[in-house]
Amino acid sequence: MSIYNYLTIFSSLFLTLLILVQTRGASLGAGLGGAGEVNTTRRGTDKTIFQLTIITGLVFCFSLILSVIIKK
Repeated sequence: MSIYNYLTIFSSLFLTLLILVQTRGASLGAGLGGAGEVNTTRRGTDKTIFQLTIITGLVFCFSLILSVIIKK
């Protein structure tokens, strides 16, 4: 296995963790989109986790693309 495979596996697990941490409310319904908040501003750790999720998603996509290109 190449380093791109390990990077893909690690980034997919980390991305899953970051997505699960991003719940907005205290109840299960809020975590599944049942919250009534429409316009909110991300601040503090919520903003940091959101930005980390975007960066991890990009790393995941680029590692997949690189592993496909190198495999050929």
